[in-house]
Amino acid sequence: MRIVIAEDSVLLLDGLSRLLAAEGHQVTGYRTADALVAAMSRPGAEIPDLLVTDVRMPPSHTDEGLRAALHLRSVHPDLPVLVLSQYVEQRYASELLARGASGLGYVLKDRIADVDTFLDAVERVAGGGTVVDPEVVTQVIARSRRTDLDDLTRREREVLALMAEGRSNTAIADRLVVGMAAVEKHVTSILTKLGLPPDADANRRVLAVLRWLDENGARS
Repeated sequence: MRIVIAEDSVLLLDGLSRLLAAEGHQVTGYRTADALVAAMSRPGAEIPDLLVTDVRMPPSHTDEGLRAALHLRSVHPDLPVLVLSQYVEQRYASELLARGASGLGYVLKDRIADVDTFLDAVERVAGGGTVVDPEVVTQVIARSRRTDLDDLTRREREVLALMAEGRSNTAIADRLVVGMAAVEKHVTSILTKLGLPPDADANRRVLAVLRWLDENGARS
């Protein structure tokens, strides 16, 4: 798999590059968002199988990485993007994920310390899945005061958090040590309470969390 990394920290860029290369991936790194955009905008430039980018990059260290990801995603809608962030920044997560729930991820940098978790996120996002960091989900749920969210039971909130991570019903059942029938019942109840009736579109499974991110991001 061809992976492009945009990260201004030399140590982190080198570490991620070595980690992914050891897994058999072809990795190219850039230390500024401008260099990333310029390289991918050249005539004939190959579009990678995955873009991994930090939110904050030079020169202002605010949102250059995210802006670059949004721009490249608008030019190449099928480009999978995994965004790394030092902190939970709901506004940035919302802005990225509101553009579409397929092949997108928002993960805290602390999660990289767990190699298996990080590599799993890489594979799932590159494969068209959605990964929202559990801590983002936790904070959104904790801050929300919407009536429909208050209607969710404790178990439904747990299921929804795992749904937002891109977990399948089988994985949720394994994590919570419950049967598939119970998980399916919870998923149906969640989507109904949030006004998102279940259908064949798997992205409905994350739209609830994305909506919370969108509505709560402005308060962050």
